[in-house]
Amino acid sequence: MYPVHDDDAALLLSLTVAAKRRPAALDEIITALAMAQHGEIPAKSKLVDAFARMSVCGLIAEAEGGYTLSAAAQAMMAGLRAKDDSATRLARIKQQLADFDPKDKHPSIRVTQEQLLAAIQRYKVAQHNHHGKNIQTDKPKSKSSWIPTKDLVQGKQHLPSNRRKP
Repeated sequence: MYPVHDDDAALLLSLTVAAKRRPAALDEIITALAMAQHGEIPAKSKLVDAFARMSVCGLIAEAEGGYTLSAAAQAMMAGLRAKDDSATRLARIKQQLADFDPKDKHPSIRVTQEQLLAAIQRYKVAQHNHHGKNIQTDKPKSKSSWIPTKDLVQGKQHLPSNRRKP
């Protein structure tokens, strides 16, 4: 496949993360894309072109109202090492895309700039509302069971004994 663009590799990497268990919506793809590129999201026109190129080559398929990797793309992504950082993964994906030879022509997936704009705006609003917290891994904070030593020394709080009661 020639030429290989950076956005193609980033799109495939984000789809690998977003569509792991089910077809991913555009919002999930944009979130995974931002995480893979440390918060940077490519221009809408570049993403529209990347969707079109990857779908014509048969690497991206539309299923159940979302987008997923095809069998050829999943085989390509299976060769990536889990310990590599995102820059190394993107370089390896670009190399695999350069070596990829599409067998057949597939129908192009039409993603409009308006759809991408709406998904990017929803991502930015969610990012702004979470004030720097990671959107996907927020966990509720547990109650602290710490007792100040000053209170322990003064006898205000009693600790349970370690002995068994008869």
